[in-house]
Amino acid sequence: MKQVIYTVTLFLFFTACGQQKEKADLIIHHGVIYTADSLFSVVEAMAIKGGKILARGSNEFILQQYDTDSSIDIKGAAVYPGFNDAHAHFVGYGQSLRQVDLVGTKSWDEVIERVRAFGSKNETAWIEGRGWDQNDWALKTFPNKSRLDSLFPTTPVLLERIDGHAAIANQAALDAAGVKAGQTLTGGTVETIQGKLTGILIDNAIKLVGSKIPAASKEEFTIRLMAAQEKCIEAGLTSITDCGLSVADVEMIGKLYEEGKLQLRLNIMLSDQEDNINWLLKKGPYIRERYQVRSIKFYGDGALGSRGACLLHDYADKPGWKGFLLKDAKYFADRATQLVNTDIQMCTHAIGDSANREILKIYAAVLKGKNNKRWRIEHAQVLDSVDFHWFGDDNIVPSVQPTHATSDMYWAGDRLGDKRLHYAYAFKDLLKQNGWIPLGTDFPVEDISPLRTFYAAVVRKDSKGFPAGGFQKENALTREEALKGMTIWAARASFEEHQKGSLEPGKVADFVITNQDLMKVPEEKILNTQIIATYIYGKALHQL
Repeated sequence: MKQVIYTVTLFLFFTACGQQKEKADLIIHHGVIYTADSLFSVVEAMAIKGGKILARGSNEFILQQYDTDSSIDIKGAAVYPGFNDAHAHFVGYGQSLRQVDLVGTKSWDEVIERVRAFGSKNETAWIEGRGWDQNDWALKTFPNKSRLDSLFPTTPVLLERIDGHAAIANQAALDAAGVKAGQTLTGGTVETIQGKLTGILIDNAIKLVGSKIPAASKEEFTIRLMAAQEKCIEAGLTSITDCGLSVADVEMIGKLYEEGKLQLRLNIMLSDQEDNINWLLKKGPYIRERYQVRSIKFYGDGALGSRGACLLHDYADKPGWKGFLLKDAKYFADRATQLVNTDIQMCTHAIGDSANREILKIYAAVLKGKNNKRWRIEHAQVLDSVDFHWFGDDNIVPSVQPTHATSDMYWAGDRLGDKRLHYAYAFKDLLKQNGWIPLGTDFPVEDISPLRTFYAAVVRKDSKGFPAGGFQKENALTREEALKGMTIWAARASFEEHQKGSLEPGKVADFVITNQDLMKVPEEKILNTQIIATYIYGKALHQL
């Protein structure tokens, strides 16, 4: 009997040895590969063919079963599905790279100096800039346009606050737009003091001036997106949801994909303009190999930093002021009714607790309980304690940006007071509603780095380790939850979880390799992590 078993074993061994190995385009082995699948499996190796995952498993299994002309021993480095930013502004980021960079300015004087330096080196019809934040200045009040008027009496200047919900324009820009003192509009403010324009524009008022800036040529548009793509891929991003574009933007983006210039995957939300909505209603979900358009981005209110967020009660630091909705509630209700029987996602920006309550109730009225529409609230930043349940009751997706918490924590309490602050940036509480939550950055409002998203979600401190115990640490996510939020859950938020978001056979081979294991490295070293390589469709588009 033993001789029979021995003979059969030898037969099977030599038969296996004689089998021809399946050919793969690439094998990655001797790594720590976090697949982000349903079991959160960790494997050592994976084989890739035709831009997709062919197989994954142990080093022994993959190397014995598959052959390739390109095999990479990554020597214990960590691998993750490609990072997916669930809420950003890719086109806007490209535009910002060609404007005055005002991020990190510590005073209005520094803003003026950067604009002056830019103007002396660039001959442009308009000077545009973005990134200032009065909350970072010693004098935390909005500036006045007088110095811009003096430096640029004939060249229009428009400088947006970091969140894009406030801006300052000089008189030349205001004149070009025909803006007058005392002008009023729904969902926005043209600031005046003692009957004179200060140049400050809040929310919808920014469009009065911004709409007069000439559209970018195809050449300029291409330059912007190529520069943005390079930086995003270097940061480990392989997919991005771009929130709030036009049909014209989509058409130019489509041409860049046809020309082979864009490699990143884009999930595009159209802005809630009539022509955009009609286009998508006619097209239905517009899905191509590397990009799709299946949602409309609506704008419920403004931002907390510029006091445009719509609150249930007065701002703690501005009695008598609650902010405002950018359009009346009936508008959002009518759109929800229009879209509920389509395959189009409704995605609405809501920051303040009043805006969140209004939009959640409007969604619930048409969704009527459990569903798979995956309608989203973008930001879900400040909520009243009694309103969290709407997310779970009606499967509404809270799309959050962890770095907003660590950027706003210095002054958010001044705006909200301690009681309301407790229910702000409540990522863990929101996660509990549906059991999953997509994470983004909102770049260029925040840094593009997904490593900062991970750090802010898990550690809830700034880069200097402040505050010592973490900001409202009870709402921190675990490392596994944060990684899922940046990969498979972000894919799920755009109905793409069957194509990407985890490293499983049949899915696209989009992945990132880092020099440190994000799941194990001490928290104080997370931000020191380097992106060794970024692969899209199994091709290395960035390598150190």
